Amino acid sequence: MPDSVVSAEQFTPDERHALTPYFTNLDHPVFALTNLPEVVKGALFARYSRSAKSLRRLFLDEFLDTVTDGVAPASVGVERAERLYERVFGAYGDDSVAQLGGAHIACEGVSNILTKVLERGRLMAYLEQSTRYVPYTDRPGGRWKYLMPGELDGHALRDRYVRTLDDAFATYARWFEPTQDHYRRRYPKAEGDSDGVYRAAIRAKALDTLRGLLPAATRSNVGIFGSGQAFENLLLQMRAHPLGEARDCADRMLHELRKLIPAFLTRVDREDRGVRWSRYLAETRRETAAVAGRLLDQVEPEPRPEVSLTDFDPEGEVKVVAAALYERSCLPDDQLLEIARRMGTDDRAAVLRAYVGDRANRRHRPGRAFERTAYCFDLLSDYGAFRDLQRHRLLTIEWQELSADHGYTEPAAIEEVGAADDWRRVMGRTRELYDALSEESSTLAQYCVPMAYRIRYRMQMNAREAMHVIELRTAPQGHPAYRRVCQRMHRLIAEQAGHRAIADAMTFADHSAVELERLGAERAGERRQLETTEGV
Repeated sequence: MPDSVVSAEQFTPDERHALTPYFTNLDHPVFALTNLPEVVKGALFARYSRSAKSLRRLFLDEFLDTVTDGVAPASVGVERAERLYERVFGAYGDDSVAQLGGAHIACEGVSNILTKVLERGRLMAYLEQSTRYVPYTDRPGGRWKYLMPGELDGHALRDRYVRTLDDAFATYARWFEPTQDHYRRRYPKAEGDSDGVYRAAIRAKALDTLRGLLPAATRSNVGIFGSGQAFENLLLQMRAHPLGEARDCADRMLHELRKLIPAFLTRVDREDRGVRWSRYLAETRRETAAVAGRLLDQVEPEPRPEVSLTDFDPEGEVKVVAAALYERSCLPDDQLLEIARRMGTDDRAAVLRAYVGDRANRRHRPGRAFERTAYCFDLLSDYGAFRDLQRHRLLTIEWQELSADHGYTEPAAIEEVGAADDWRRVMGRTRELYDALSEESSTLAQYCVPMAYRIRYRMQMNAREAMHVIELRTAPQGHPAYRRVCQRMHRLIAEQAGHRAIADAMTFADHSAVELERLGAERAGERRQLETTEGV
């Protein structure tokens, strides 16, 4: 047996019987855990780090309280796990153990304002109902699918809110079929395309065009997976949020998560821990808003384009070259930086070409040398594009409140199809309602603002993440709004920052003009499905 292979631990027949339901194998040094509560998995790993025992031996000796054939009862090891977590959190202060277990949770019927709160955490995974594939034309229970915030109960503007949002949804629904007809006339079905492919591409194009009519109160469904630590941080933020919808959702999430990972969330509503933490977050929000109001209220925003590159390192490309050479040399970092500075443009480009290599697809990304430099973009896009770009989490993204103050976008097809008057009426009525609600709360007023209105936000990312964002979001099947934003980012990196070799490494940045965005993707999807079916 090679020295690198660890010999398998020996277990008695009774021990093997006890272990079998919970481990994928008992004879090899690599195995997975199954049929165990998340809190037990996490606590077991936490104890593992402080024990000389193997994981399976540790489970037998310290966590196996009861065993049933095949599937663990909910109580297996839970009591000990919760005691261990309490000790680790309280005595050791080791929050990282809460990264060792997680949960899936669904939040349904939440507003598009709340989805951005739910999706803010970096170390979580999300899937959200898409306005590109799900038409909001039905009225379950006789009501359009938007949130009626609790703050408007008994409010003088409640009826006006209902009328205005009903009108926005009715307009969206009324123009859905005519917009599809418009695109069918403009883009006849190509020979060889199936009815299903063509129908899906036309529908997506119509939904992309009309989504700007949907207000931010539009309900959506979000699926979330995260560790205990990530959920704790999210809930603390939500419990401090000024909107009742966020606080109510936090309470519901906490109730459900405690059925799955209770030990991870013991601090959230403790007065001396989570409550105090949430109070701190709420207070800093209020105090910062007060100071900003005093200092900035009389300052008018200067005009800016949709995308501005506001900060970058002029030496960024030199630093990436030095970082690319670092692992393949024995030289210190500062010496490599001097060497990179003295290189000619061709030599620096040659280093980056070698480091990037021959990328067969956009998932073939170079290593962490591209993290050595960063870019900060200030953006003023429609809220629909922001929704898609906000889900990129391995970067810093901050956004201002959605308002009606920055104007709105209007796709060219709106005029072509004959819907311009209706579009502008909806924008005007929602603007008036926004102004009225803002007198009481600009935060609450966000709900009525349609997605066509612009929002200001800041995205700061290193060059490696910029490659991922730009290549993904300029793909031909992408929405034209965020394609335009990311195409501009790519040009600014090359032209304003002067990082042409870094921009050239983004070989899958697509600047082509695309008319029917989803058509290629639908064709590819159908081909894959046929290949899979034929292979069965």
